[in-house]
Amino acid sequence: MIENFNGITYLVIFLIHFLIYAFYALRYLFGTKSYLDKYEMGDGAAIALRILGSMYLGSILMAIWVGFVRGSLETTWAFFNLIFLQNLCIFSFAIWFHQKGSLGVNEKTSIYGIFIPGVLTVLSGILCYGLADKIYF
Repeated sequence: MIENFNGITYLVIFLIHFLIYAFYALRYLFGTKSYLDKYEMGDGAAIALRILGSMYLGSILMAIWVGFVRGSLETTWAFFNLIFLQNLCIFSFAIWFHQKGSLGVNEKTSIYGIFIPGVLTVLSGILCYGLADKIYF
């Protein structure tokens, strides 16, 4: 299995990336109310939060299949590129809207909303680059 990831480094990056996804998926799906209360969002935002959590959960399930069940990372470029592009879009829009100070930016929100998407973008970019010989085969 380690050889599928070109060594332990990329396996660890893969696991860290999708463990972060799992943390947020569980938080958005099963801790919705506490998350909404923490950031002073109305209950109407629950559906959007659950949609995001469901998308993360779908990505996690696909990552488990691609990384551990399928047996090989060959020709999985579409999955890895999609994850990278999703992270990049979330990161880009987080920066843009935070700088604009528009909807969703208040005294409870912080750079945290930019930091985590940035970390995920870097991790998924590293995976796309480091696994290129496997995923683009």
